[in-house]
Amino acid sequence: MSKAFTKESETSDDDDLGEDISPLPPGTKNYITPAGHQRLKDELLHLIDEERPEVVKIVSWAASNGDRSENGDYLYGKKRLREIDRRIRFLTKRLEKAEVVDASLQGDNDQIFFGATVTYITPANEECTVTIVGTDEVDLERGHVSWISPIARALIKAREGDTVTLHTPAGPEEIDIIAVTYPRRT
Repeated sequence: MSKAFTKESETSDDDDLGEDISPLPPGTKNYITPAGHQRLKDELLHLIDEERPEVVKIVSWAASNGDRSENGDYLYGKKRLREIDRRIRFLTKRLEKAEVVDASLQGDNDQIFFGATVTYITPANEECTVTIVGTDEVDLERGHVSWISPIARALIKAREGDTVTLHTPAGPEEIDIIAVTYPRRT
């Protein structure tokens, strides 16, 4: 049977990859900073208002050209459309479950909570700075770590000047907290 007469599957192998790359522990909330929440909303609106309509136009144009089985624009467009729709579903679910936590309300608190930027010294005498953010905001290059990561779990509820134990695969490490800051109110 020719591929032209077969129905394209609603799901593809791509759907099995799963978008939920940052699963939350059962029973926990999806905490997120106001900036992270806004970034997710902006991405969702961009996909819905700009990117998806543009791809739909391309697919429609490509479909009007006839034979779809060897039409690269049509095949790629349909694949891209599935990717966009999957991302839209993912972002919608994450935003529905999101609980925005404004760390700027902490003020000059020296205790570490969600949203804190913490500077600490490792046993190798290296100074490191991390910001504790939601699972959807992790960016290790910028020093943004998830609130459920081992380093964040070791730091949360500690105070500036404390020494905490970080459990690593190589064994426990003692780290000294030298500074705790929160974003300023805007």
